[in-house]
Amino acid sequence: MPVSPSPSGPLGVAVLGAGKMGADHVRRVDRLIGGARVAAVADPHPERVASVAEEIEGCAAVTDPLAALDAEGVDAVLIASPGPAHEEALLAALDRGLPIFCEKPLVPEPEAALRVVEAEAKGGRPLISVGFMRRFDAEHQRLKALLDADELGVPRLLHCRHRNLAVHPYFTEAMLITDSVAHEIDSARWLLGQEITAVQVHRPTAALPDHTGLHDPQLVVFETDGGVVVDVEILANGGFGYQVQTEAVCARGTARIGEDHGLMTNTAGRWGGEIAQDYLTRFADAYDRELRAWVDAVRHGTTVGATSWDGYAVAAVSAAGVEAQRTGRRVPVALAPRPARP
Repeated sequence: MPVSPSPSGPLGVAVLGAGKMGADHVRRVDRLIGGARVAAVADPHPERVASVAEEIEGCAAVTDPLAALDAEGVDAVLIASPGPAHEEALLAALDRGLPIFCEKPLVPEPEAALRVVEAEAKGGRPLISVGFMRRFDAEHQRLKALLDADELGVPRLLHCRHRNLAVHPYFTEAMLITDSVAHEIDSARWLLGQEITAVQVHRPTAALPDHTGLHDPQLVVFETDGGVVVDVEILANGGFGYQVQTEAVCARGTARIGEDHGLMTNTAGRWGGEIAQDYLTRFADAYDRELRAWVDAVRHGTTVGATSWDGYAVAAVSAAGVEAQRTGRRVPVALAPRPARP
């Protein structure tokens, strides 16, 4: 049964979370996305939510996310709060029959993520889209189309690099998997159309003598049920910028994305270009395309992008990855039986 189409006016969106990601989505819905408006914003910090919502006419600013779901004019919900708060918000939105865009993770723990999948299935309607924005990045879409068309033959390897300028002092070893490599988990599953069956993590023997104390970089290796090996270099504190690159090695050739140099300069015996400093810059267009596609899908009674099952699968692989990171062992990934798609 499809999602009920929205009213003829702009889609009223409740945004849960007014931090860096949430505030950017509020700006995007308010100024860039046609056919939608921000009807409510919720955040536990009163000053922050007031600052984000104050210039939006008719926008409710509340500290309780459930109050935002029930605010006047809300037709759908965008969840950009911290991952541990997602399950309650997701179940409440499902109970109200609201279409949902949920920033990753769906829910951090696989058991909780599965509860969300099952709740959506019991409701009989697909309502959840998970915000893995790389699915809407033009380069990733071109690589996906190339692999689907079998122009290079059967994929054998995926080489991935995920490099950050720096991470916050609170960043942990596990968060390298759950907050960063989670994107490669979804990308690999989507690009290959295969499930990940095992994870192993290799890391330097000593942590860096910096404020994070992380073993950095790390190499995460996935095996898939289609026989492909995926390796991911995750660099938390690169110090030079933000890079996401992928190379597919196939039976009849290779393809590589993520090396757009943009503006190039030649001066004083040197040449060079610019490197994006964070994900909001690197994937700005993908975020725009993603939310436009979501609003359009909701208005037509459908969903788009990663599903709740995709969110659960990423959580399950991430949990195995954290265990592999902790123990140094190869850890199999066990997925629950997949509920029928509503």
